[in-house]
Amino acid sequence: MQYYIIISSIKDNNIMEQSKDPLHGIRLDTILEELVEYYEGFEGLGEQININCFTSNPSINSSLKFLRKTPWARAKVESLYLYVLRQKQKGL
Repeated sequence: MQYYIIISSIKDNNIMEQSKDPLHGIRLDTILEELVEYYEGFEGLGEQININCFTSNPSINSSLKFLRKTPWARAKVESLYLYVLRQKQKGL
C-alpha cells in the first residue's frame, strides 16, 4: 500500500507543476487563430507584432511554419496571447 501512495503522490505533484504554465496544453495553432480573431484579422495582429508572416501575404499555415522555427517570434506571440487572456478576464 505504501508504494502505491508514493507513486500517486508523485503523479499528483507533476500534474500540479505542469498546470502552473498558463500555456500548457494550448496548441500554437489555437493561439494564433484566437489572436487573429481577437485582432479581427492578420492586419490587426500585424499592427501588434510587426513581423512579415503577419504583414506580407499572411496565412495560418505559413505563420505557424515561421513561428515554429523562430523562437523570438513565438515568444512574442505567446506573450501577446497571455496579454489578450488577461484582457478577456478583465472584460475588456
